[in-house]
Parts: sequence; structure tokens; C-alpha cells
Amino acid sequence: MKITVRDTPPRSAWALEQAGIHPLLARLYAARGVSTPQELDASLAQLLPPQGLQGIQAAATLLANAIAQNQRLCIVADYDCDGATACAVAIRGLRLLGAQQVDFLVPDRVVDGYGLTAAIARRVKERGADMLITVDNGIGSPEGVDEAHALGMQVLITDHHLPSNNQVPAADAVVNPNQPGCTFASKHLSGVGVMFYVLLALRAELRQRSLLDASNQPRLDALLPLVALGTVADVVRLDANNRRLVAQGLQRVRNGQMPPGMAALFRAAGRDARQASSQDFGFALGPRINAAGRLADMALGIECLLTDDASRADELAKLLDGMNRERREIESGMRDQALALAENLFASEETPSPAITVFDESFHEGVVGIVASRLKDKLHRPSFVFAVSGAPGKEQELKGSGRSIVGFHLRDALDLLVKRHPGVLLRFGGHAMAAGCTIDRAQLDTFAQGLAQIAQEQLDAATLTRQLETDGPLAPQYRRADLVDTLQREVWGQGFAPPTFSEEVEVLSQRLVGQDSKHLSLKLKHQGDPVDAIWFGHTEQLPSRVLLAFRLDVNTWQGQRKVQFLVEGAQL
Repeated sequence: MKITVRDTPPRSAWALEQAGIHPLLARLYAARGVSTPQELDASLAQLLPPQGLQGIQAAATLLANAIAQNQRLCIVADYDCDGATACAVAIRGLRLLGAQQVDFLVPDRVVDGYGLTAAIARRVKERGADMLITVDNGIGSPEGVDEAHALGMQVLITDHHLPSNNQVPAADAVVNPNQPGCTFASKHLSGVGVMFYVLLALRAELRQRSLLDASNQPRLDALLPLVALGTVADVVRLDANNRRLVAQGLQRVRNGQMPPGMAALFRAAGRDARQASSQDFGFALGPRINAAGRLADMALGIECLLTDDASRADELAKLLDGMNRERREIESGMRDQALALAENLFASEETPSPAITVFDESFHEGVVGIVASRLKDKLHRPSFVFAVSGAPGKEQELKGSGRSIVGFHLRDALDLLVKRHPGVLLRFGGHAMAAGCTIDRAQLDTFAQGLAQIAQEQLDAATLTRQLETDGPLAPQYRRADLVDTLQREVWGQGFAPPTFSEEVEVLSQRLVGQDSKHLSLKLKHQGDPVDAIWFGHTEQLPSRVLLAFRLDVNTWQGQRKVQFLVEGAQL
């Protein structure tokens, strides 16, 4: 591992400091590309206007007409947290704006796969729908759109994924910041963010038609906690517009203004909603919602976000919490087995492969993506994990999920693999850092060798060396619990990394702690002062002096709050 330090433009840091921003925050923001205080204004007035999204007026007109005609609407959602929150936002928002008949359907991960298929369009029609609305999917589903039209339904696609070959399905309206010709300034909206914007445009259209009471208009900002949750959980880049959406959602959660299901999920996770952070969305609530889609039926997660009955919300949150525990157990066993398989591959090769492909009969297809992510993090290689398809009659197919490292565009690599080895991939999709595919079991070796060859051509030793980008040394006066609280209340995430500091420290003592002794507890000397630290999941002893990368946390013991370091890595 190589620890590096972000560049901090001094002019930007100075300008932010002069505007009254704390010196440490000014330095952190400047290192993340913020140059003016206006970029940190999280007010709703600063959100990009909906009109910038191509197709949004057509969508608003379509929905306003449907509401006026009391049409039956059916939401087709994806089976992850972004899809679940987008579905809940769509249903809650449409009902607020006057829709009387709104239903939803979630494809089965195993049986249906991803996206709007012709079969799903037929199931939507069987429910009596007049209009089919996708959330967080649909941009790559021309067959499903055509089938829906053939069955007499109108189709509205709301999505944020990249269209295949720049082709957009012939829906009645398409709202996607990444469709060809869309000039919307934020290309990183999540699926739930896109749906929220559609509702804003619909409300404006209803106002224009004088169909909303001017003195009592629906407050769509009540949906922002769900928008924030889906945005963080989907790991989209937190550009200025997304940070505003998340900040607004967090503000309401901390004030207790959230759906009962979200409040119940905070309780189930043992987190205090009054101190909610973006990390709670990404590591506590998001995984519990996702567990439903991985191991059971995402309809349970959506119902949790939709119900206004507090007791039902608690019941569902506890159910989701149990599923998440089961998911962690499955993942733990798969991760250990996948790591062993990968390490055996490394040991058997004179030159370790720059890409990893692993498969075992016992792997669970609902967890392959998480395990691929763990492999990628551990070995710093593009990694694919395959499991046998659980779909009836598809036992000879393997479903794989991959995660990549900076410098290797995974979806483009799969596209190149298709060109070099026609017929290997039955289906594939994704983006730069994550992708999925289906292959015939007999093609596994061809896939593994083909991916490794492409990685060999595109990656070099520098790219295959893990680099941990940090904010450099931490001045001792900033090692305060109140300042750590301030940092944790800010919005951090993908593309706007949480503060991580680095410097050489003296190791005073170290011991293994926790169940099975899997964590390294440390006593350090930092800038002349003793500091406690812990390195989760690390068991190897450190030298007496070492360059560490660490985040800040507060440990509370017997009423005392002390700053501790959470070690992220070491350059040995």
C-alpha cells in the first residue's frame, strides 16, 4: 500500500476560511474541489432546477393527465436500496399529488433478473395498470417497453444508468440525466433523485393547471429523508447537488421528520437518529433494506418505507435486521472461501493475475456482489464472483458480479471480452466500477482467461498498487471530541471522501481484541500525546514507528468521551 496526500489549493482554503468556515473544514473542503462558500450552501433554493432534465416536462404532462383521468399506475422498481427508496418516493409523492391508484412490482432477482422485461410488462398489465413507471431501471429495456405498448399501456422511464450503445427505448417519456442530449449539470443523480425531480416537475404542472390548492400545496420535502438514504446507499458521486439532497434529508431525520419505517430501521440498527450521519445511511440502513432484495423479496423493504403504522414498521424493520444478519453470515463464509480460492490462484501462478475470477457451487447469487467488493478491497484487483443461477431451468448458467479498481472500466472490459470471445457472455451490463453478467457454466475458464488478458493489457504495476489518499497530518489541537462530532455531521461519501489523516506515529503497545481476536488495539503517541486506536479486521503486528492512515472517532466509556483513531491502512 502507498499512502498519498491530497493536494489542497491554498487560495481555496483561504477563501473558505475567510468566509467563516472552520480552518480544518476549509482545508478538507478545498482538497475536495470546493472553492467558494456558495458551493457549501445546502438550502433547497440552491438545488438545480428540474427543467434542466431532458424529458421531464413530457413526464410531468403524462402523469398529470393520468391523475386527471384516474388511471391505474404501476411502479416497476429495482431490488436494491436505491430502487426501494425510489419506489417509496414515487408512491408517496404521487399519492400526495392526487393519484388514487398506485401499485408497485419488484422483479425477482433470481427468476426475472434486472430491468423491465417483456414478462414483467405482462405481469404489470395483469394488475390492470394503464401506465407503467420504472424507477432506477428501464433505460436498457427496449423489449419491455415495446411489450408494454403492445398491451396498451403508456410507459414512463425514470433511471440514471448509462444507456446501451446510446440507445434509448421508445417510451412515452424518458427522464435520465445520462441519456443522449441531456444537459443536466449533475450526471450523478441516483434513481431516487431522478424520481424526486419528476415529482417536482409534476407539482409545477399541476399548479400550472390550477389543480392544486394554492393555500395548501403538498410538501414534497417530506420525501427528502428517503431521497438521502437512496442517494448514499447507491454510492453515487456526492457532487454539490447530491450533497444538498443528502444534507436536507439528514436535517429532517435529525429532527425526527421521517417515515416510521426509517425511524424503525434506526432503532433496529442501534443508531440514534438524532445524531444521524451519511455513514448511517450507507452502513446501517442501506444494508438492511438491501438484505430483502438479496435474500427474500424487496417488497418487504418497500413496505417498510411505505407504511405509516409504527408497529408494522417496527415488525418489518426487525425482519429486515434478521435478514441482514443472515446475509452477513452467508457473506462471511463466502468471503473466506473466495479469498482462499483467490490466494490459491495467486500461489499457483508465477505471475499473479491482474484480474480475479472465482466460483464455487455453494456460493449464493444474492451476495456475489458484496463478496466481489471484499475481494477487490483485499487484493486490489478487478474481481468477479460467480454463483449458480437459482432460476428454474437455468442451472447451467452462472451469474456473476464484479467490482473494479480505478483505471479499469469494468463494463468496457466486458464489452471487449464479448468482441474477442463471441457467445461467452449471455447477458451483461454495468458501469466503470461495478458490472454483472450471466455466462454458461462451460465458459467460466474462457471468461476468466479473457478478463485476465484484458486486465494484463490495461493495468500496470502502479495501477495494481493500492493507494490510500489522505488529508495529511492532523494538528493536535484538532484532536477534540466536539470537532469530531462536527466532522461526522457533514455529508461525506463517494466522490467526497470522509476525512482520513496520515502521519508517522510511535506504537507504544498493541494487542488483539474482539471475538476470535480479529482486531488490533493500539496505544499510539501522536504529536507527543498518547492516543488510543483500533484497526478492525487486522491482526498483523506493526513496527514501533509506522506511517498510518486513520479516521477520527469518539469512544464513550463511563461517561467520558475520548478521541480515538480508526486505522485505515499502514505504509510498511
